[in-house]
Amino acid sequence: MTRPYEICTKCVMDTSDPDIVFDEQGVCNHCHTHDLQIKRKVFSGEEGEKKLKEIVDRIKDKNKNNDYDCVIGVSGGVDSTYVAYKVKQLGLRPLAVHLDNGWDSELAIKNVENICRKLEIDLHTIVLDWNEFRDLQLAFLKASTPDSEIPSDHAIVVSMLRTAKMINVDNILTGYNVKTETHLPAEWSQGHFDWGYIKNIHKKFGKVKLKTFPHLNLANFLFPPYSKKFINILDYIDFSKKDAMPILEKEIGWRYYGGKHYESIYTRWFQGYWLPTKFGYDKRRSHLSSLICAGEISRDSALEELKKSTYPEDLQKEDTAYVLKKFDLTQEQLDSILNAPRKSYWDYAPYGRVYRTLLYRVLRKLYRAVKHRG
Repeated sequence: MTRPYEICTKCVMDTSDPDIVFDEQGVCNHCHTHDLQIKRKVFSGEEGEKKLKEIVDRIKDKNKNNDYDCVIGVSGGVDSTYVAYKVKQLGLRPLAVHLDNGWDSELAIKNVENICRKLEIDLHTIVLDWNEFRDLQLAFLKASTPDSEIPSDHAIVVSMLRTAKMINVDNILTGYNVKTETHLPAEWSQGHFDWGYIKNIHKKFGKVKLKTFPHLNLANFLFPPYSKKFINILDYIDFSKKDAMPILEKEIGWRYYGGKHYESIYTRWFQGYWLPTKFGYDKRRSHLSSLICAGEISRDSALEELKKSTYPEDLQKEDTAYVLKKFDLTQEQLDSILNAPRKSYWDYAPYGRVYRTLLYRVLRKLYRAVKHRG
């Protein structure tokens, strides 16, 4: 039976998230999670300044004899760019890592190069093998799960971890922040660190052996080696996207892409065309909802934004033609994938299934006990 349509009374998340839950006031679970995470993980004012200073001092002291003291990821988007801007203000010596997966827009490339030049940050670009990555990304499209961005996200995390190890530093400073990124439903996007999920999809739909693709393993998934390496420094400052953007434009000549993660042509096409068409998911809802809860926009303005097309029709057609060319697909082949039955993360035997087992829960307790004693 089809669920009656309902939309949150506080944000703009709705029943396009099949797992959404509303309280008696009509406020959704994502808003409650956002408020809880803000209390637990976000530090502002003097408290934030104090905690951030402690983090920065620790990083500087531990790496005083190294050429670099931390790693940052740079995509050219507002969050990662502001992290680069901020770490230089804090007197840190970062090495910037950029993952080239073959989909960067010209503006993205210019932004990344400009950021590093203006801020005098060394740039380490990791270029994925296109033949392998094309095959993996196409496999995800054929798998009909709602996030073909998982391979890129996975490769970015592993690439930053490997780079940190290469230059002998422990900390990776990221642009993730609770204020603006807590409304994304699990059904829309999960499995970012799950190599079992990625591997099984590729095994079923891929053709090219993945010899060089950077990835984690089952042990990494169950007992993450990166949990203390990543620091979300934007959670320690009074970060605001609307305030950050004009600063970046003025100080380093940064330019906006027109949408979250639109520095990638594929992301723009996938979020703007593929997700709404095949799954009925409009990721703008999650992005706008987080901004509403962060106090950056009003709910009314978000609703007005959602009335607009996900992005211009002529650009959609241009991007679709580019995607077809990059994947070496015909329109008929793409339409066949588009019309295939929808699947989810759980349809492909992911490592995530282990979380549901008693053995895992026992091993996890033992792991934490040993770690605590150490």
